[in-house]
Amino acid sequence: MLNLHHHPLITDRLAKLRSVGCSPQEFRRHVADIARLLVLPATANLATNAVSVTTPITEMTGQKLARPIVLVPILRAGLGISEAFHQLLPEASVAHYGVARNEETLEPEVYLERFPADLDQAEIIVLDPMLATGGSAAAALDGLKKRGAKHLHFVCLVASPEGLAALKEKHPDVPVTTAAIDNGLNENGYIVPGLGDAGDRIFGTL
Repeated sequence: MLNLHHHPLITDRLAKLRSVGCSPQEFRRHVADIARLLVLPATANLATNAVSVTTPITEMTGQKLARPIVLVPILRAGLGISEAFHQLLPEASVAHYGVARNEETLEPEVYLERFPADLDQAEIIVLDPMLATGGSAAAALDGLKKRGAKHLHFVCLVASPEGLAALKEKHPDVPVTTAAIDNGLNENGYIVPGLGDAGDRIFGTL
């Protein structure tokens, strides 16, 4: 399932952070703004259970999340999204998945995996600003499934048609939430028009 979430605040921030003149400080702020606006659509279909609530007036039946939440930022750029998600989901655990792209083959290389136990009992939200070739996202989802994860979600700011097609082929059961679908990839595997290297721009290492 693809959830393309358009909103005037998102399109405004997205236009600002796309600009080559956007400073690292501004870039981080706009990324966080968009991430916070994606929390609601990304979690709209989480399972809930009925719970009894005593209000100051009466008894009622409310709803609570049925499963714990685990945020999995794909290092390092995913850290720019995870903090904003964690602000609205403070009860969530945060795992880490380190994937580096081999610039010659464009294939992902996993260098770090840190997950809590009982992934099969949790809602897993994988976070990465960019879905380019789809290699890093697919590698992270592969690793999580091997460890028993069942309730998976992927969230990015900008996706390419190629990346979306790759995830649909390899992980058709995983819903994708994104703020934009760009034109495609260039010969170096970067999204066009894209954001450039989101990790470098977030951390000011250009």
